[in-house]
Amino acid sequence: MADKVVARPLITIANVIWSFNPLTHLPQVLLVKRAYPPFEGHWALPETLLRRDESADVACIRLIKDKIGVRLSNSATEQLATFTDPDRVSGERALAIAYMTFLPTMPQLRAGYGATEVGWFSLNFDHGKFILQNDDLVLSLAAGSALAFDHHQIINTAIVRIKNKLDYQPTILQILGPTFTLRQAREVYATFRQTTVDQIDNSNFKKTHQKLFKEVGTAATKRSGRPPKLFKLVLPCV
Repeated sequence: MADKVVARPLITIANVIWSFNPLTHLPQVLLVKRAYPPFEGHWALPETLLRRDESADVACIRLIKDKIGVRLSNSATEQLATFTDPDRVSGERALAIAYMTFLPTMPQLRAGYGATEVGWFSLNFDHGKFILQNDDLVLSLAAGSALAFDHHQIINTAIVRIKNKLDYQPTILQILGPTFTLRQAREVYATFRQTTVDQIDNSNFKKTHQKLFKEVGTAATKRSGRPPKLFKLVLPCV
């Protein structure tokens, strides 16, 4: 019986970095345009190679600092999944350990090493399919996507993870900041459930999610009428 070849692949760290755009009322994913082959000129998730002397968690935090110049603590991220398809990259085999990061603000971005551009892409849907959009540029998340490597699959996995946890551990709401209104929460839910915010009844939403949210005050507003109430996530959601 022939000896089996033992794989010694490279290990990459990929990060699905989420934020929220208050102007479009949509969640966003951060993408970088690759400067070098393979997939030169294609949009991709920020990623880095795992170094010999660091854990995956440490590499994830370093990746955020190196790629977009933002310093975060380990508590700001959560591990998503490991992607091991032998054909996920060409050439030398590489596994990907994927993370998700939830940014409550949209920081000033800069393209770090290995990227020519960096930008926020809004998560939306069209005819039942999720898409990413930056102005007139629309990227499909279906098979054959223009995204580099298998990054469409990583993002789809993140979407499914978030959607499945909306009713018991909605950590995605961290993109709204420490406090939020119920309408803002419904806007996030509406995107992942591929519906409109007005189709999520506010009273029913408050009732069914009352164990997840805690009222902490009212929002400052210049509009007439009663100001909206502010809520925060209840531990151990975050």
